[in-house]
Amino acid sequence: MKRPLFQFDPATRKRLKRFRAKKRAWRALIALLALYAVSLGSELICNDRPLLVRCGGRWFFPFLQFHPEDTFLNNGSQTRPDYLKLRRHPLFAESKSNFMLFAPVPYGPYTVIDPADVLAEEKTRLVIQPRRRAGSVNVDSSRVIVRSRAAGYFMGTSDQQVNGMNLTSVWPLDRNLEEAMEMRFSNREAPAVTQTIKGPRGTAEISLSPYTPRDPPPGDVRLILREPVSDSRAHVIKLNNDFSIADSKAWNKLDPQLQEQVLAVIPGRTGQAVSSSGDLYDVTVKEPQVRWPHRPVRGHLLGIDTAGRDVFARILYGLRISMTFGFLLVLCSMCIGIFMGAAQGYHGGRLDITIQRFIEIWSALPFLYIMILMGSIYGRSFLLLLFCYGIFNWIGISYYMRGEFLRLRRQAFVDAARCMGIPSLKIMFRHIFPNALIPVVTFFPFSLVGAIGSLTALDYLGFGLPPPTPSWGELLQQAQQFRWAWWLILYPSLALFIVMLLGVFVGEGVRDAYDPKPFSRME
Repeated sequence: MKRPLFQFDPATRKRLKRFRAKKRAWRALIALLALYAVSLGSELICNDRPLLVRCGGRWFFPFLQFHPEDTFLNNGSQTRPDYLKLRRHPLFAESKSNFMLFAPVPYGPYTVIDPADVLAEEKTRLVIQPRRRAGSVNVDSSRVIVRSRAAGYFMGTSDQQVNGMNLTSVWPLDRNLEEAMEMRFSNREAPAVTQTIKGPRGTAEISLSPYTPRDPPPGDVRLILREPVSDSRAHVIKLNNDFSIADSKAWNKLDPQLQEQVLAVIPGRTGQAVSSSGDLYDVTVKEPQVRWPHRPVRGHLLGIDTAGRDVFARILYGLRISMTFGFLLVLCSMCIGIFMGAAQGYHGGRLDITIQRFIEIWSALPFLYIMILMGSIYGRSFLLLLFCYGIFNWIGISYYMRGEFLRLRRQAFVDAARCMGIPSLKIMFRHIFPNALIPVVTFFPFSLVGAIGSLTALDYLGFGLPPPTPSWGELLQQAQQFRWAWWLILYPSLALFIVMLLGVFVGEGVRDAYDPKPFSRME
């Protein structure tokens, strides 16, 4: 019977079976691999280059191959065409035989979005804001009004008839307001007081400002009258591009006289209008203005960042870069850590002491300072970041591998291999290493999560990947500058949280599958 090229030993198969029994870990592994697989095909999901172009009876695949603009327009230009603008050209817009097939999201991670595309999704707004009326009255110690200003509305009469009226005959004043007025007339220090009153025109606020004693004492006291804030709610009505009413339901709720005056104000963009009840309104036409970052709109469901790029495309491509960086970093650091730990544990003696002292010195070096120094000399890049992080990240796994090799080098199968004359290197990696894989397999998911988090942190601090590389940390750095842009905080943080949570679930499942304690019993 032919032996299979690759097969697991019984112990490994038993561990895999235990891992699959952990439903949460198994599903997390499938989800994590699915997310990474989707990110590897990012060009098929988010791309400003069409997947397929039919032009002049010929077929093109721009997302796979470069085609100059001259290929389509015959204008002699050898530069890369802007396909989003090219699809509006009469060659494609007016011909059924010529067409472009774009990805579901026709924007790449570096595509700067045309503000006109976002402006088309915005609506001009008509804001009708009720003006909050205000007035004042001066009253003497007998509560008779000696002077007034714009107080007739609150009294239910004209401004000329207010003077000489008794204030208490119009509004009942509460005890706190009466005491505050008496303290002012007796020239004593008094705090500010506000009372809500109900008069002929409805509710209003009457208030006194703080008072400090002075010489001579006041002969009258000024009270400020205002409409309550709750009565000053604005009407916001959407308009079409030609300034016609788009929201007829909200428009029909307005007073007919107010509607007529508002229509007269719209051509001038701003003005005043009065309803049939005498209420005064400030009318403003607010035309949409596109600025970056921009909130989520149709076509950009996760919003737009500070440079006018689609956040969904940046997150998707950032997922690919983060996962790839994490895998490569963990593989490189594992290889170095395994080799160094194996050499220490197998040979021991002076070699072990020498490498251990080197590790202690090496681990004391400040990683961030070295990263800044290397970046300033050679410039920031993916490979430089991978190299700088990899030469420090192997130290932890080397300790575990050293312990495993120290434990296994005295086993009988190792002595038998030595007696057979097998070279030390082959003994280390053919006989001992397969039995020392538990720390490597157990720590791999947690190391991957740590690598992704470290890359995001470095990008957030500005020491990671060079701009404009799509990165979750770079989006979070933008969010720190524009704290009102909630989509720059929510979506990158959510993506980072989901990936790290799935990685932790996988790590817990692997740890439980390789941990013999839950499956052992006392006899």
